[in-house]
Amino acid sequence: MSVRHGVVAGGGIGGLAAAVALSRRGWRVTVCERAPVLTGIGAGIVLAPNALRALDSIGLGPERWAGHALPGPVGLRTPDGAWLSRTGTGAASARYGPPARAVHRGFLIDTLAAALPPGVVRLGVSVTGVDDAGGSAVVRTSAGDLRADVVVAADGMRSVLRGQLFPRHPGLRHAGEAGWRAVLSGAGLPVRSAAETWGRGERFGIVPLVDGRIYLYATAVTGPGTKPADHHAELTRRFGAWHDPIPALLDRLGQHDPDPVGILHHDFHELASPLPRFHSGRVALLGDAAHAMTPNMGQGGCQAIEDAVVMAHVLAGDADVPAALAAYTRARLRRTTRISRRSRRVGEVARLAHPLAVAGRNLAVRATPWGVTSRALDTVLGWQPPSGPVPTPPSPVDIQEQP
Repeated sequence: MSVRHGVVAGGGIGGLAAAVALSRRGWRVTVCERAPVLTGIGAGIVLAPNALRALDSIGLGPERWAGHALPGPVGLRTPDGAWLSRTGTGAASARYGPPARAVHRGFLIDTLAAALPPGVVRLGVSVTGVDDAGGSAVVRTSAGDLRADVVVAADGMRSVLRGQLFPRHPGLRHAGEAGWRAVLSGAGLPVRSAAETWGRGERFGIVPLVDGRIYLYATAVTGPGTKPADHHAELTRRFGAWHDPIPALLDRLGQHDPDPVGILHHDFHELASPLPRFHSGRVALLGDAAHAMTPNMGQGGCQAIEDAVVMAHVLAGDADVPAALAAYTRARLRRTTRISRRSRRVGEVARLAHPLAVAGRNLAVRATPWGVTSRALDTVLGWQPPSGPVPTPPSPVDIQEQP
């Protein structure tokens, strides 16, 4: 039997994870990335226990993520520095297994790319469409057509392939907030823990990365397209009087110390409604292309990695591709929809602005024991990658009845 070929549209976290996972299952893979270089632009990512287990299942175990777990305590604060909720990372590790790792997105991208055979990634090549008929699919790219046994649409929240497969879907909607992100040197700064601070319609997050740098993010309630003339001045206006070490971090940010890309600013978007399914014939959607969600639970990248592992699992061996992708939809659609909705609800609570609503929220958070909070996260962080035999593909009738 000839080696089957998978084409991945998009060289981000999800696309590269899918390429690694498929390669480990014996597939020949081509990744088409429209950018001229692979990059995890200017931001950090927390690899939660569920994502670490997924990476471990494709040969990228914890030893790859050098350094220590997030330093404790980890939790929520108010602008004056009082803790609303906190716990040491040891408690989370005891409950969920591998402790979370905070790394630069560029490091994660480089690690995934290095796990691929030479020549897999084609830079500067965009995917413009797919023709899926007969025994294989034809992928239309800016460098010519590619024939594939499976096509992975990992082309982001504004996915071209999602638009082609689901032309009547409403697409993205603005989530009511915008955010800033930056990474800067942590040398000499008194940052000993990861925390998020909730104000009135505003948030500020601090995450020490394993390489000694610090990942900062901030959010504010804004309308779509609102863009300050000076991002540093806007951050200082909003957060400069908040608790230490936020003023010192903002001062350093103003000294042109962040990554070369500087301060990133973006509106938050999510899919206006869940897709009816994550597959169509030989095409599978993955990551933001399948379930773009708000960043409030830090699960966007983690869910993309889960997607990649599950998809490669059902495609192992000589599995019938359309039937296997129907199994992928069944395994992933409900879970990602629930996490997306939970992330939206967290955002709604976190961005409350009326003083009485904020006071009630803070009281409720303080009164909730860690055990209750952790149990609520069990279904998210306790996820286990698939193992054992590949599931039996459904019958053709089952496939046709997929929503």
